[in-house]
Amino acid sequence: MAETKREIERKYEAAAGTDVPDLTRVRDVATVADEGVVELDAVYHDTPDLRLAADSITLRRRTGGSDAGWHLKFPVAVGVRDEIRAPLSDALPPDLAVLLRSRVRGGEVVPVVRLRSARDVRRLLDADGGLLAELSVDTVRARRLPKGPRASWTEIEVEAADDADPGILDAVEKQLRKAGVRPSDAPSKLARALAETAPEDARPDTAPPAAPGTAGAAVLAYVREQAEAIVALDPAVRRDLPDAVHQLRVACRRLRSALKTYRSVLDRNATDPLGDELKWLAGELGVARDQEVLAERLRGRLTDMPRPLRLGPVKARLRIWDTARTKDARRKAVAALDSDRYLALLDRLDALLADPPLREAAGRDAAKVLARAVRKDHARLAARVDRALSLAPGHERDLALHEARKAAKRTRYAADAARPTLGKPAKKFSKRVKKVQSLLGEHQDAVVARATLRDLAVQAHAAGETAFTWGLLYGREEAAADAAERELPEVWARAVPL
Repeated sequence: MAETKREIERKYEAAAGTDVPDLTRVRDVATVADEGVVELDAVYHDTPDLRLAADSITLRRRTGGSDAGWHLKFPVAVGVRDEIRAPLSDALPPDLAVLLRSRVRGGEVVPVVRLRSARDVRRLLDADGGLLAELSVDTVRARRLPKGPRASWTEIEVEAADDADPGILDAVEKQLRKAGVRPSDAPSKLARALAETAPEDARPDTAPPAAPGTAGAAVLAYVREQAEAIVALDPAVRRDLPDAVHQLRVACRRLRSALKTYRSVLDRNATDPLGDELKWLAGELGVARDQEVLAERLRGRLTDMPRPLRLGPVKARLRIWDTARTKDARRKAVAALDSDRYLALLDRLDALLADPPLREAAGRDAAKVLARAVRKDHARLAARVDRALSLAPGHERDLALHEARKAAKRTRYAADAARPTLGKPAKKFSKRVKKVQSLLGEHQDAVVARATLRDLAVQAHAAGETAFTWGLLYGREEAAADAAERELPEVWARAVPL
């Protein structure tokens, strides 16, 4: 069974035989316990083309020390990583392999570097004997596998204890700097080992597919950003991290919108099939995200309702409804990520970026082409808003407002994609459209909530419970939708185009 640990550490350059300064001078450090030297032997694994290392991910099988086993590390921020551990075994544990699926896909993971380290450990303790941090002086011997170049170095590593204030690292660094010790340029041992044992015939970087400053370069940069986000968020969804499903769904939608908006730049004959697959993936993920949003909304409505009006086991019924639907929704999302269809989509995105189907407009000035595309999306949004406002309140108007919301989202995403090129005007425009999108989203959420509340009322009635509270909530959602409709003309009037 894999376990996760948040790792907050810093690395420093050190010469062989470097003396560690007196760390009891560090704030809050009362004593330093010398734990002696531990011999560690780690084999780092990656794809032959080092896809994991390219994304600052490390996978190792280590023996020696108190945490022998498999370790998979994902970057969180500078100096912060999530380390997922699994027991020692000969083969890569399935719990870790599945977290690498979006990057490895149908390829193999092989040993790439072996690091042998003599780790001289010191534990920094407070006055009560509590652990603040662990400092080690590591003498490292690296070899590129199977029989490649070797390298060796000495470094100091300082890692904050699990429950300690990360500020302890600043205090320790201050003392180390006074002793002439400087931070390492390498973010990890693996990164340094790969750099210092790189083959002489390493492949040089290839030229970009579109000239800088052109529409093609701007659009491809955005497409690449969203495609990389999909790959990076895959393991976060599998780990059930907060907001991961939502962020992955947004990346799918942003990418799909860009492929539609910038059809003058990328040939739609190649991008439309990709858009269909992105729509499928977002739909599979949407079940989980929509359930999360709806459940949070209904819980909030119940909490805000005065207790005398909460009749019957309403909270229990809502909890049972949410638990069942959330479990099914998560299963559906993970099943999509486990499918061959999903891996084929990732491969097709890679192929698109490697050999983009650029049209004539791709070679033109980015500012002119992108601004024109954004204005076109705004005109499309305007037509949908005008149509919705022309309809009488009711089901048809609800549907029209939902279509306008989708158009608002696409327009906003188009502006966001153009921000690196158009600057502040695109940023301001995006904010104005976001307000329209948010208001239309509030309306749609109220519409969806009403349908769910009716179902819950029917279930309560069938079980012999009063449906009074569900009816009150239904009425409040009607009022929320009406309020959004009344506010829309004023908000829309401020969403002037670029």
